[in-house]
Amino acid sequence: GSHDTMTYCLDKRSAVSGNESKLVKFLNKCLPCIVHPIIMKWSITQVLTVTEQLEAGVRYLDFRIAHKANDPSMNLYFVHMVYTTVTVQDILWEILRWLETHPQEIVIIACRNFDGLTKRLHNHLVACIKEIFQCKLCPRNVVPTLRTLWHLGHQVIVSYEEEMELGKHCELWPPIPYWWGNKTSTRALIRYLERMKRMGRPGKFFVAGINLTENLRYILVHPFGSLKKMTLQSLPCLKIWIKQQHPGPKRKCINIIAGDFIGNNDFVKDVIELNTKINPPLLC
Repeated sequence: GSHDTMTYCLDKRSAVSGNESKLVKFLNKCLPCIVHPIIMKWSITQVLTVTEQLEAGVRYLDFRIAHKANDPSMNLYFVHMVYTTVTVQDILWEILRWLETHPQEIVIIACRNFDGLTKRLHNHLVACIKEIFQCKLCPRNVVPTLRTLWHLGHQVIVSYEEEMELGKHCELWPPIPYWWGNKTSTRALIRYLERMKRMGRPGKFFVAGINLTENLRYILVHPFGSLKKMTLQSLPCLKIWIKQQHPGPKRKCINIIAGDFIGNNDFVKDVIELNTKINPPLLC
């Protein structure tokens, strides 16, 4: 999985999200030449496009969806402190084009946050999802084994973090729990993930996020830092942790693992190789 999938195309000219703190919005308004570049450095979590991420092996997409304040249109964007240059609709069509050329691949799309979305905009978003993917959408009453999905022609599982919409649409799955450590150090993050494992895995889909999270103190102590530098420093230790994990239904097993800058340090390859612990590779 990729954490904050769409941050590779954040708009440098975009206003700060209405969901951010009043302090951040005030500083950005007063000192935009200084504050906005800092926000950008700590907001970008991916550099590969969504198609490149799919080609790399990512199968869980983390979509933080928003409507811009004071925008009279129905356009929806992705957001991580600032809004993206592309619309949600354009990206859904891009995913569909990729799926049509990869008919045996299954993608999980997690729709989250919904900054600024009204009931009308939720209706619009769900209608777009259903119009674009149509019969490729897997209803939530299906047990999603690969064999079943291939037989039925389903390729997309959409989890939706808005309960009101779930009751109206069988094509939407409940929110997928995300283990977010909110830590600035690799050791603290690993301790958090191990503590969550000891509590026992959820019965269905869930995500272990190996993404570090900055805070104001960390940014002030690292004035020339960025989220990318912070992430790349952590990857060697996290790589060891990933290789030690086991997929499956047991209490301490892992399901989806999501990270930042997924094109670095064999992250995708290491996660996919965990499957050999359940299904050893066949010898020809």
